[in-house]
Amino acid sequence: MWIVLGRRLSSGGGSEPFGDFPKKLTMRHRFHSLCPYFAMFPESFVRKHLTLASTKSVVLDCFSGRGTTVFEALQMGHQGLGIDVNPLAVCVSRAKSAAPTVASIRQRIEDLEARFGPSDDDPLLSDEFFRMCFAEPTLQQILFLRRELNWRDNQVDCFIAAMAAGCLHGESHRSQRVFSNRMPRTISTKPSYSVRWWRKHELLPPERNVFEILRAEADFRFACPPPHGTGVVIEGDARKSSTLLADWARSVDMVLTSPPYLDVTHFREDQWLRVWFLGGEPFPCSATEGDDRHANVDRYWQFLAETWAGVAPLLKDTAQIVIRIGGKKMSFEAARAGLEQSLFQSFSRVSCLSESTSDIRNGQLRSFRPNAEGTRREFDFVFSVTA
Repeated sequence: MWIVLGRRLSSGGGSEPFGDFPKKLTMRHRFHSLCPYFAMFPESFVRKHLTLASTKSVVLDCFSGRGTTVFEALQMGHQGLGIDVNPLAVCVSRAKSAAPTVASIRQRIEDLEARFGPSDDDPLLSDEFFRMCFAEPTLQQILFLRRELNWRDNQVDCFIAAMAAGCLHGESHRSQRVFSNRMPRTISTKPSYSVRWWRKHELLPPERNVFEILRAEADFRFACPPPHGTGVVIEGDARKSSTLLADWARSVDMVLTSPPYLDVTHFREDQWLRVWFLGGEPFPCSATEGDDRHANVDRYWQFLAETWAGVAPLLKDTAQIVIRIGGKKMSFEAARAGLEQSLFQSFSRVSCLSESTSDIRNGQLRSFRPNAEGTRREFDFVFSVTA
C-alpha cells in the first residue's frame, strides 16, 4: 500500500521550489541513479569482482539492465560490453557508458524547448490513465519529446531520453523532479489500478515543466564527471551475443551478469510506461510475451544454456563467469546444479571458484507492496571456464 502524501483534488495549484537535490557530493557516482527500476544489482557487487580482474580486462554483461557492469568497468579502467533485449535497459546503459558533454545536452534541450508545440490530435490526451497520470501541459511536453528524441541513433538524445525516463514517474509528493501523479519509481503500475488508486485518494497530477527539470537533472548528473572511454551496448538477445559482438571474438576476460530471476518479474510489463516513452505501446504487454519472465524451470535452464553458447565464442580460452541469480522457489543447490549443467554444454572445463548466499532484506517490490511474494534470497557464483 502506498502512503498518501500527494496533492488532493480540492487543493489549489502553485509550484514548489526546485530544491530536492542533495547539496554534497557522495562517493557514489550520480549516473548510477539515472533511472532506477525493479531488479537491479548494486555497483558494490560489480566492484567487488572487478577488483580481482587483470588490468584492462574486457568485461561483458549479457543481461546489461541499467548498465552497472559496463559503467563500473569503465570507472575502473576496463573495457565494458553490454547486451540487453529491452529498450529501456539499452537506453539507460548506453547513456551511462557513452555520455556526451553536458553542454551538448543543455543545447539540445534548449533547441527542443524552442521548437516545442502542443498537439491537438494525439489520442492519449483523452485517455483516462494519461490524463490522470500527467497534467496536460506536462503530457504535451512528454509527447513532444517522445516524437522528437532519436535515442537509438543519437547519443545526446539517448542521455536526455534516459533522464526523462528516470523522471517519468515516481513519488511526486517528495520530489520536484518527477513528472507524474503519485507512483512508485521502480515500477510502472497498471493503468486501471493507478486510476482507481488516484481516484480513491483524490490525487491530481502536478504540473511540471519537463524542460526545466531536464536542465537541472543534467547539471546534477554531471556534477560527477563521466569516466574516460566509452562502452559498447547492443540491443538484442543474449543468446546471439557472438553475432551481435562479433568484433570481440576471443577477447572477453570476464562475464559479470545477473540473468532474469526465475518466476520473479517481467521487465516489459513492469516498465511498460517507460518502454512506451521510448517508442512502445501505450499499455502493458502480457506477462507471457517475450523472454523477460521465465516460469518453467526446465525452459529457464535451457535458456541459460543457450545464452552461454552464444557468449562462449567471445571468451578467451580461459575466462571467468560471475553470476548473481535467484528465484521465488530456487534453492542454493538447485542454482549451482542448474548453472553448472548449463555451462558444461558450452565449455570443456567448469570450476566453481566461489559461492555465497545473501538475504534480500528490503526488496524493491516489497517497498510498496510489503506482503508481496518475491525472491527472498539470491546466490552469487564465480566460475572459471575453459573452451
